[in-house]
This record gives sequence, structure tokens and C-alpha cells, in this order.
Amino acid sequence: MIKRFFNLLFRIILWFLVVTVGWVFVYKFIKVPVTVTMISNAVKNIGSEEAFLWKYDWTPIESVSPHLQMAVVAAEDQKFPEHFGFDFDAMEKALENNEKGGRVKGGSTISQQTAKNAFLWQGRTYIRKGLEAYFTALIELIWGKKRILEVYVNVAEMGPGIYGAQAAAQHYFNKDAAQLSAREAAILAAILPSPKTYSVKNPGPYVRRRQTWILRQMRNLQGTELY
Repeated sequence: MIKRFFNLLFRIILWFLVVTVGWVFVYKFIKVPVTVTMISNAVKNIGSEEAFLWKYDWTPIESVSPHLQMAVVAAEDQKFPEHFGFDFDAMEKALENNEKGGRVKGGSTISQQTAKNAFLWQGRTYIRKGLEAYFTALIELIWGKKRILEVYVNVAEMGPGIYGAQAAAQHYFNKDAAQLSAREAAILAAILPSPKTYSVKNPGPYVRRRQTWILRQMRNLQGTELY
């Protein structure tokens, strides 16, 4: 009985590794066709006209404005070029901030957010966080920084039903992602923590302050190699 159990457990682990590593390897070369977040958001809106009418238009990293690439790194993860998927200092600071009752911060890196957005569902369960760490390590190892940033700027939600740089640039500014200015890139990055709460078209004081801060960080990071 015990031998059968361990044989079954070994097969489950083996198949899990084969499927997940293969999945990550395939996504290294093809555009991400759809994410769990897109599907789950659509399911929540079943009954409305917007249910499955999300805006998503994959574009290569070379066709995404360098301003936007710099803006998301400045806003979300300034150690992105240096770490191997995890910024433990940021996690510790976020935990301390949250315990003090400040504005809730997650401390997740761009790599962690990409792993979550591309392969997993939203949530804060231990299982989901464990899988996020696993997929983060995989994409760092198999994809590299350039591909991670490319997937991130393509699948990140930048407004209700708006996914990625190209869809956001078209929706908000009626232009391609390659043509985004520094100020436009900064305000898109400013809403990333909560794209359903904050607005690009009607930004409140917090978003404007964050946009200004991001622009300042972008200037400080000029000359930094992102990948």
C-alpha cells in the first residue's frame, strides 16, 4: 500500500513537472493567447455585453515604447534587472508597511506578477503563492529578463478589460504602444497596482502624484539596462 502511494505520488510530481516546464518553454516562443485573469474577469461579467469583449493585442517588446518599459520597472520593480525573481527587501518593507496600517503593498516583483498573470489565478492562498514562486523561478531560468518584461507589458491589466500596452495605448491615447510618451507611459504605470480602481482618463490626486513620482524615477534610471 505504501509503495503504491509513493509510486502514485512520484507519477503525479513527474507529470506536474513535465506539464509546467513544457508550458513555460512553449510560452518562451509564442504569444500568450489568453490568461486565467482574462477568463475569470469575463466570467464575473457574464450577463453583460462586456463579458468576453476584452481588449488584448499582443505586440513584440521592440514595438513597445522604451518609456513604458522604463515606467513599469520604475513603478513596480526597480531591482528587476538584478534579482532572480524575488526582492526580499521589498517584501519585508511591504509587510512592515501593511502591519502599520499604511496603503496596502504587495512587494511582488515584475517576475512574480508575470508568473501570476500568465499561468495562475488571482488570490492570496498559500497554494497560489507557492505556485507563483515556482513559476517565477521557472520563467527566470527559461525565459530571461527580456521575455519576462515582454510578457508583462502584454498581459498586465491596464483598465477594466484592457490588457497590455498596445490595447491600452489604443484605448486611452489612440496611438500604438511604440508611440507612447514618457508622461503617457507614467500614468499607465501609475494605475497598475489597481487598474479597476484608478483611472487613466480621469486620474485623481493619488494617480497624479504617482505619475509625477514615476517620471522622477524614470529620470533617475536613465541609462539602466532593463534586460
